[in-house]
Amino acid sequence: MTRAERAAHIDRRLEELFPEVPVPLEHADAYTLLVAVVLSAQCTDARVNRVTPALFARARTPDAMRRLPVAEIERVIRPCGLAPQKARAIRGLSKMLCERHGGRVPDDLEALQELPGVGRKTALVVMAQAFGRPSFPVDTHIHRLAQQWGLTDGSSVAHTERDLMRAFPEARWNRLHLQFIYYGRAVCPARGCDGMRCEICKTCFPGRRRPSRAKKA
Repeated sequence: MTRAERAAHIDRRLEELFPEVPVPLEHADAYTLLVAVVLSAQCTDARVNRVTPALFARARTPDAMRRLPVAEIERVIRPCGLAPQKARAIRGLSKMLCERHGGRVPDDLEALQELPGVGRKTALVVMAQAFGRPSFPVDTHIHRLAQQWGLTDGSSVAHTERDLMRAFPEARWNRLHLQFIYYGRAVCPARGCDGMRCEICKTCFPGRRRPSRAKKA
């Protein structure tokens, strides 16, 4: 199969397998999503969803959050790991949102990346899931599957993001990035598929073990 044929097959099968793709992180608006995504770094979505209700019960807006002591934020979010750094980031980004953006999360990629604790992936998730802007955030599942399925050489996350945006129609990016994640978690986990077990791996690279480097098509 050529790269274009693999992309078309993957696109079709993921839509068939995961026609419903709810956002995994529970949130009420762009701000609560932003905070949840910051908390999700090196932490499962399920754990974040257990922690955020207690945090947002104390502060659900940037103005309320910036008034909380960092120590209190840290105490609440400790189960998510990296609590000291995340607490400082959450308070810092909340303060910056109030001072520079009128207490609102900006619908702008560059402005989002200027916020404390917000890198490109976090900003892209917010752009896609809060504002519906076409984006293809690349997490570890997506980076791994894109390599196994011959859509990128995996030399960097930035390279993978660029190759995926080229491989799929822009209108599909927001749904596909979630469908990749759901497939990686439910069907093709990192330790559960050697490139010869799950349907898409077998179809894209029949008989080939661990297709970690894509061939140009």
